[in-house]
Amino acid sequence: MIRSELIQKIADENPHLTQREVERIVNTVFEEIVTALSAGNRVELRGFGAFSVKKRDGRTGRNPRTGETVEVEEKHVPFFKTGKLLRDRLNGDS
Repeated sequence: MIRSELIQKIADENPHLTQREVERIVNTVFEEIVTALSAGNRVELRGFGAFSVKKRDGRTGRNPRTGETVEVEEKHVPFFKTGKLLRDRLNGDS
């Protein structure tokens, strides 16, 4: 599902909200998640999962095209851990 499909589905299920209002709500939720992660905070949505930031240490990598070794700097990457409810539904335990 892409963002526009999510917005359309929410708008269809909530006829009292306009498309523009739903779009603003969805964008605000995503912006708040990004803002929290960039500040180094964790975002937990109960039953769905938790977003956090993990530090990936620098390492020696390899350019797959040339085979040449390259130094990869340390970096921070987003990480998502599924919640129990989501895992159970994915595995048919609901």
